[in-house]
Amino acid sequence: MDPDTILDRRRLKRRLVFWRVFSAATVAALIAVSIGKFVGLSENYVARLSIVGFIAEDVERSKAIEKLISEDDAAAVIVRINSPGGTTTGSEQIYHGLRRLAELKPVVAVIGTIGASGGYIVAIAADHIVARETSLTGSIGILFQTAEISGLMEKIGIKPFTVKSGTLKGQPSPFEPVTDEVRNSLAILLADSFDWFSNLVQQRRNLDELTLEAATDGRIFSGRQAVKLKLIDAIGGERTARKWLKEKHGIDYDIPTREIFWGEKSDLIARMLDIIGGKLFKNKGVAIDGLLSVWRP
Repeated sequence: MDPDTILDRRRLKRRLVFWRVFSAATVAALIAVSIGKFVGLSENYVARLSIVGFIAEDVERSKAIEKLISEDDAAAVIVRINSPGGTTTGSEQIYHGLRRLAELKPVVAVIGTIGASGGYIVAIAADHIVARETSLTGSIGILFQTAEISGLMEKIGIKPFTVKSGTLKGQPSPFEPVTDEVRNSLAILLADSFDWFSNLVQQRRNLDELTLEAATDGRIFSGRQAVKLKLIDAIGGERTARKWLKEKHGIDYDIPTREIFWGEKSDLIARMLDIIGGKLFKNKGVAIDGLLSVWRP
């Protein structure tokens, strides 16, 4: 092979290497830009925190809220609520996290289809609450539910055997009739938790005693009713929330909104699987223990 041919081949090889490296660098740059736009790096944004379904304690969710407190780029937080409530402790956990957040950034709640019971506990953590005219909210109260099957067990010849240190230990039990002593102890427990809930509502919504009494009898309210009772501030959706952020805090409409994820949802691949396959790739149960603040028709 003559020298000119060898040189030509070397030049061609160098050109190929150059264009391959250039192409790879270009693709990497485009991916970086796309990810930057998706994530909103180094750009002010309004965070959207969605509280959906049954509310239980969640360490990862609390970490996501705590991260927002120190996130300088998060100008404000919109809490989207579509929940009938859940455990009182789960709702309380979110409430205290959002109150810490509200000390540094504007927080506005937007109730969708339902924001009742524990969902409403979450809502009153915000400094402004918006709901649709037909949204369901309220159901302010505490619930304890169990079942008692001692009569059925007696009929089928089953006799439970229990050894306990005190008469109220392990009560109420599905295997024993509910005594007056048990009912009284539960009534005291529920009254204490209800006082906590109702006092929270009165303080956060600045209600007088008559309005508080009308709002805390456990019933559900539409958005139209709730605004009259001062349980919410305005009728509308996220656009109404952004309007409040603009008027009260000077946060422009053109600042983008970024969804906040936590736990397995914070992983990009898991979220893509969610989009592609819905719940097909998930099988996650929820433990329901403790007192409930939930609306279940």
